[in-house]
Amino acid sequence: MSKNIAIIGAGITGLSSAYFIKKQHPECSVTIYESSNRAGGKIQTYRKDGYTIELGPESYLGRKQIMTDIAIDIGLGDELVTNQTGQSYIYAKNKLYPIPGGSILGIPTDIKPFLKTKLISPLGKLRAGKDLFKPSIEIENDISVGKFFRERLGDEILENLIEPLMGGIYGTNIDDLSLMSTFPEFKQREEEFGSLIKGMRYEKEQRQKQRQLYPGSPKGQFKQFRHGLNSFIENLTDYVTKQGVEIKYNTPISEIRKKQKSYELINDDSNIYRHDGLLITTPHETFTKWFEKDPAFNYFKSMDSTSVATVVLAFDQHNIENIYDGTGFVIARTSNTDITACTWTTKKWPFTTPDGKVLIRAYIGKPGDTVVQDHTDEEIVSIVRKDLSQMMKFKGDPDFSIVNRLPKSMPQYKVGHIDKIKSIQAHVRETYPRLRITGASFEAVGLPDCIRQGKDAVDELIDELEL
Repeated sequence: MSKNIAIIGAGITGLSSAYFIKKQHPECSVTIYESSNRAGGKIQTYRKDGYTIELGPESYLGRKQIMTDIAIDIGLGDELVTNQTGQSYIYAKNKLYPIPGGSILGIPTDIKPFLKTKLISPLGKLRAGKDLFKPSIEIENDISVGKFFRERLGDEILENLIEPLMGGIYGTNIDDLSLMSTFPEFKQREEEFGSLIKGMRYEKEQRQKQRQLYPGSPKGQFKQFRHGLNSFIENLTDYVTKQGVEIKYNTPISEIRKKQKSYELINDDSNIYRHDGLLITTPHETFTKWFEKDPAFNYFKSMDSTSVATVVLAFDQHNIENIYDGTGFVIARTSNTDITACTWTTKKWPFTTPDGKVLIRAYIGKPGDTVVQDHTDEEIVSIVRKDLSQMMKFKGDPDFSIVNRLPKSMPQYKVGHIDKIKSIQAHVRETYPRLRITGASFEAVGLPDCIRQGKDAVDELIDELEL
């Protein structure tokens, strides 16, 4: 018998969940409830006058194949673009340093480029080498990313190499960030090889072997679409609606009622919608209000999220001087800047910018600071330009600038996060049959990771609905 399934949230998790339901059971009725007037959530592409500008996520990690598979299936295969490879930098000690070749998220795998880099002192390099002889770190359930890498490689490697590359991904202080929630593979490799460096050498060899199987494939790690990430959202929205999925925009849900064999969703106008199954894909700041009386969700009430902003600057090429050949840089937290990273978008993604123009994306907002909340757009642009003037020269004002604020957009996975999430998910399965909750607040924040979580939640929901 056909079932009626509701999805709350039309971000990438919600849309891809509808896609997977319809792939497996096209006879199911699926309705997506979205509080805003658009799909896509954090994904926003601004297109004007030859520019293609991402105001939210910039791209996705290509080796996580699930997003590429969907893109090909919905007709975007010819639109896929792999990033231009090039040197990336780290800003530390008031200078831009090339990231040493052969490193994986800052972990050295090749000895020569590591020895040559001036980013790390001779003592720091010697300390990192102790990793080759140290026994595996014993942990009970979890450990912070900071503590793990400090013990394996030392403070200097962590603060000048690893933290700038990893910290910005999750918007959490590196010494609070849960290793087992974010990078458990590093612990697995360390235990398997008795050394983090040896484990990453093995990982690098495996990636090289994989590339050899596809000798003509692009070398970049990241993927985009010729018309921006929003083209993925637009095509996916068109695809699922053609499969019969209904998307109700401007329909915030104010209450969820659990019935014997169904769920009732009540919107702000007191309309009631009944469904056999329910999938929630909203941020935790939203869904906790529907479970206020359930103490099992208290963890989310105390879970922090970092507020950030993307700042876009467009220049005539004659009004900016950038002597570095590369795709961008990240910033060590010991530096005196408010920005955390910068992408030289024109160099990384040439299709985004008209001839004769230069596009830059900077990122601002750190765990615990309030710079995004405390300043106007104009002030934020001024702060960003002041910081960037330490790395490049501006000869005039930008043609235009855009500030896109993402309040509480980066949930912080602190030590112990994954165990709490497993406990909450077990409670949901036991207490709320035919209901699942998933999304960035749970297990990962990358776009393919959100899609994967949606698929896993759909598979469980379908099993419970006995379709």
